[in-house]
Order: sequence, then structure tokens, then C-alpha cells
Amino acid sequence: MELVEGTLRIEPFLTVTLGIFVLFAGKRLNDAVAFLREFSIPEPVTGGLLFSVVFAITYAVTGVAVEFNLAARDVLLVYFFTTIGINASLNDLVAGGKPLVVLLVITIAYMVVQNLTGITVAALFDLPVAVGVMGGTVSLIGGHGTAIAWAPRIAEDYGIANAMEVGIACATFGLILASMMGGPIAKFLVTRHNLTPDKVEKPDVGMSVEDRKTGIESLDFLDAIYAIHVSVILGILLNVGLANLGLKLPLFVTCLFAGILLTNVVPASFPRLTGTRWPLARRLCL
Repeated sequence: MELVEGTLRIEPFLTVTLGIFVLFAGKRLNDAVAFLREFSIPEPVTGGLLFSVVFAITYAVTGVAVEFNLAARDVLLVYFFTTIGINASLNDLVAGGKPLVVLLVITIAYMVVQNLTGITVAALFDLPVAVGVMGGTVSLIGGHGTAIAWAPRIAEDYGIANAMEVGIACATFGLILASMMGGPIAKFLVTRHNLTPDKVEKPDVGMSVEDRKTGIESLDFLDAIYAIHVSVILGILLNVGLANLGLKLPLFVTCLFAGILLTNVVPASFPRLTGTRWPLARRLCL
């Protein structure tokens, strides 16, 4: 960490550490403030907004800007999307049935609306069409990861030097707006119509307090890391192969596909070196 020409530059190790700190700060705030929990405001959003205000005040008072070295981001991005692929089971898609098909159709329709809106706004400000796409589905459907992955290609092919900033800004705006609006609206509808579930499903992420009895051993953790690395290696090979065919995709896309492929193609009974099953949706806690 060093101060250079009015900018406090924070190196990758401390950047990751601070990111974890912000997440837990958001969790503690959500635990302490009831309405944040009632309206389902995500913990990263709570912590992120708090520290955004802190950094803004710091800059306003001292003139010192904070700049994070994001070298670790691209590696963690590949890890994240690979785990998404590993947990994507075709059986779950089939189990979704008609509601999933309806949701998929609505999502695709809104993707078209997002891109048309983004392109229209870009045209009104005499900006390139690619800027409108970056402010459309790339960032609003794809999120930060997709915006970060595609921005260099957009910048290179269309000469938009600030494509990364545009994508991240739009993704951040979409994330915060959706979090601040989605929770309260859902809470209002549930209360107004007295909605109750037919059955209580297990959470997609983490575990309920009642279920926090099963531990995870060191070998279980390494087994999951090993599966991720195998998927990433296959993703890298796919990425190189597609590049040789003239199709250039961000690395996370092929790693995501590799995780999906291995999860759905490798039989559950396939003998693994670790002696365990492929780590699909195992809800364990430390």
C-alpha cells in the first residue's frame, strides 16, 4: 500500500482481505438492523454501500482517492464461474418444468428490451452502439463478471477506451437498484397476499442454522478445489481450441462450460482419485 500523487494504491493481497472485511461488515450490519434483513438487502450490498460512502467522504475531505490493484480479480472470476458450472445440473433444469420455461422466455424478452434501451440511450448521446450493449445485457444480465470479461474485447474491437468503466458502473447500478427495490417489493407482495410456501426448500447458498451440524474436512475442501482446477484446465483447453477455430471467448465462459460438461457427463459412479463423488451441491460448512 502506497500513496502516489494523491492516490492510495492498495495491492492485491490487501484488496482481497479488505473485500472479505467489507462482506463481514455488511453481515454484522444486517444482523444488527432489522429492516435490512426484513427487506432481504444482500450483505455485500450493505457493506459495499457503507464503504463507498467512507471512500467518498475521504476523497471529499482529503483529496485522496483509493485505487485497488485488481490482479487477483481475474483469477477469482474464473473460479467463481467454474463453480457455477459445476453446480449446473440438467436434472435441476428438468425439475424446473413449466415455470422455468416461462421465466426463461420472460428473461430473453427483457434482454432484448435492455439492449434496445441501451442502444437508444447511447444514440441519444452520440455514443457508439457498443456502449449501449455494455449498458444492456452485458452488465445488467451478465453482471460484473461478464462486463469485466467482455470489456477488453469491446475496447479493442470498437475503440472504446472506457468500456470497462461503463460496464462496471452499469452493473453496479443494476445490482444496487435491484437489491434496494427487489427486497422491499417482494416483502410487500408476500405480506399483502399472505404468501406461504408449500414446502420449505433448502437454501441455494449456505445452510440454515438448524442444519449447521455437518462439518467439512481438509480433504473435502481440497477435493472441491481439485474439481475446480480440473474444470479450469479443461476450460483453458477449450478456449485455446475455439481460438484456433477463430472463435474468441472470455476464459470464464469456457471454464463455465467445462464445469457444466463434467458435472452432467461424468457418471456418479465414475471412480475418482479422491475416492469421493463429484462435488455437486454439497451443503457443508466449516
